Amino acid sequence: MSPLGHQPLSPLDGRYREATEALGEYFSEAALNRARVRVEIEWLITLCAEGVAGSTALPAKTVAALRAVVDNFGPDDIAQIAAFEAVTKHDVKAVEYYVRDVLATHGLGKLSELVHFGCTSEDINNVSYALVTRDAVAQVWLPAFDSVAARLTELARTWRDAPMLAKTHGQPATPTTFGKELAVFAGRLARVRERIVRVPYLAKFSGATGTFSAHVVAEPGINWPIVSKNFVEGLGLTWNPLTTQIESHDGAAELFTAISHANRILHNLATDVWTYISVGYLTQIPEPGATGSSTMPHKINPIRFENAEANLEISSSLLDGLAATLVTSRLQRDLTDSSTQRNIGVGFGHSLVALTNLQKGLHEISLNDDALMADLQANWEVLAEAIQTVMRAEIVRGNSQETDPYAIVKELTRGHAVDATALTSFVEGLDISADAKKRLSELTPQQYVGLASALVDYLD
Repeated sequence: MSPLGHQPLSPLDGRYREATEALGEYFSEAALNRARVRVEIEWLITLCAEGVAGSTALPAKTVAALRAVVDNFGPDDIAQIAAFEAVTKHDVKAVEYYVRDVLATHGLGKLSELVHFGCTSEDINNVSYALVTRDAVAQVWLPAFDSVAARLTELARTWRDAPMLAKTHGQPATPTTFGKELAVFAGRLARVRERIVRVPYLAKFSGATGTFSAHVVAEPGINWPIVSKNFVEGLGLTWNPLTTQIESHDGAAELFTAISHANRILHNLATDVWTYISVGYLTQIPEPGATGSSTMPHKINPIRFENAEANLEISSSLLDGLAATLVTSRLQRDLTDSSTQRNIGVGFGHSLVALTNLQKGLHEISLNDDALMADLQANWEVLAEAIQTVMRAEIVRGNSQETDPYAIVKELTRGHAVDATALTSFVEGLDISADAKKRLSELTPQQYVGLASALVDYLD
């Protein structure tokens, strides 16, 4: 025993435990075993309802009692399965023996040979993983994701009219509004969310090589594909009829890829917000008692967004790796997926840590209007686009004899700081209509935001 005692190896179970604890209800070993017990019990109930091996449908009271075993699954059950596994050296076989004991406890020992009937371990596992992943996404990950998206949408609407100098290639560019830029991220997240919620949770339940071979030999009179389909769909999953020993994990890969994509959008958000903080467009609201820097008391480091960056990168690396590995299995079965799938919760855990930090960070920022206005006032040259575009329109209308408006405006603005006076004088000297001159002479960088504010409404 280490002098430190038993300590968590992963920060997900240590430093970040508070943020990730809810995922343990779905992705822990105990949660997986509870799901396996559920699948074994539901399959037994189904077999009896089908009259397999001369059995009869279980009374409603018995069905309720068996399902209560799953509802009340706790430490004693976890320990009992662990004790079986210590002997069997096989996790699914340990669950089978546990369920046999459950039947004996309920006076149903005569049905013990129907436990795991016609099943390969992967029948139990693929359904169990589909169930826990589906529920973890719906109950934990998606609410956290939606919370961040909702806050982003709220800020986009709040700051929709706040003009901001855009930066393309890191250089001053056509102004926008801060709210519109946040709306871009909110719109991206909304699209990837639709991908995530449409992903099917595929499952198979068809025996050793996906052929129902043992089923048909034991009970040739039963329509096993229909029984399997109804069983899988009854659990709220999507039945996959064409498989090897394993369900091919294509649905899981699609889900992990979509969530990894969401991570990358959130990563882009984190780096942009970090940059806006660094240039003073955003200020951070100090948290009472918190230390920004160990040596520089004045600092408030953007740690929420930096933490999110790091955890999103780790999450995407894991989820992309899972998606790449799980879709390949040698011939009819290899066990690479067994070890790989045990890390699904780790991938989700790092994403959840990031979402938690983003949610907190987006509630700890405020807009620095003075900094936004100062940058706009210092970059009147961004009106060059407006001037040359108006000149083009004037030439087409026959109101101007100017040629090559782009070159004319470039000569004035490229590589030069241009102020309001210089631009006004330049516009006055142009061969364009009085109306066009008036529109251009009244234009300021903070007004030159086009329909940016109105575009935020596309979030509705």
